[in-house]
Amino acid sequence: MQIYLPIAELSVNVFLLLGLGGLIGFLSGLFGVGGGFLMTPMLIFIGIPPAIAVATQANQVIASSISGVLAHFRRGNVDIKMGLVLLAGGFVGSTVGVALFTLLRGLGQIDLVISLSYVILLSTIGVMLLFEGTRALLRRRRNVQRRKLHQHHWAHGLPLKMRFRKSRLYISALLPLGCGFVVGVLSAIMGVGGGFIIVPLMIYLLGMPTTVVIGTSLFQIIFVSANVTFLQATQNQTVDIALALMLIAGGVVGAQYGGRYASRLPGDSLRILLGALIMGLGIKLLYDLVSTPDDLYSLGATL
Repeated sequence: MQIYLPIAELSVNVFLLLGLGGLIGFLSGLFGVGGGFLMTPMLIFIGIPPAIAVATQANQVIASSISGVLAHFRRGNVDIKMGLVLLAGGFVGSTVGVALFTLLRGLGQIDLVISLSYVILLSTIGVMLLFEGTRALLRRRRNVQRRKLHQHHWAHGLPLKMRFRKSRLYISALLPLGCGFVVGVLSAIMGVGGGFIIVPLMIYLLGMPTTVVIGTSLFQIIFVSANVTFLQATQNQTVDIALALMLIAGGVVGAQYGGRYASRLPGDSLRILLGALIMGLGIKLLYDLVSTPDDLYSLGATL
């Protein structure tokens, strides 16, 4: 059964969109990520124009993140105070990011920037998560004495310190503000909730426990993605409501199941699985960039 997408100006199978939404929703609840880093390339693979894929899938990120954060909130795995500080930086970053997106789109370079950004970031973070997750798993199996929750470095000497009791941290507010800003910019340009960036930063830079990171990540993703969606719709007119509704319907259901399975897996296993997933996507995008296309020439059109 086909559905016509008015903004994308093409017809797509309804069950394909529902299935994609459900899959990404499940991963959202399982790993604490918005799922946009997977959804955006998948939409592009099925023929959705990149600019519309980036802007529209943010709606699905919002819906699946709300569903996922409710599951984690019931388990007490959300640090509201930390989430609000991250959100403050995210709002500023996403506003700046949409302005940059508009500029790059006007120059005709947004598709290339999106692809290169994915390859670089996914490859780097995937390797980091695989390495650290594997090391933690081996250390646990060998019964090696657990180290401190996090290591102190130069960033912990910054001013404006705040106490985050849920995360058992006493750190500078500048750290989560900076993390939120970076993720906000990437959310606007790459069409992601930013979970695959913010989760490693919260674990390795801020030193938060993995179980608290997942719920807190989803909490801030909701509002940052909402800001991106509003700005993209008003400034670039690239949000396709029909496409968004299909993705949301599948995403909300999938996120609930992902949240249930997340509590059954240890933190190091979650990191390994997320790292493998990110690396696989990065390799696929790199291959598409360097491989010879089926059609050597194509006609471009300004949306």
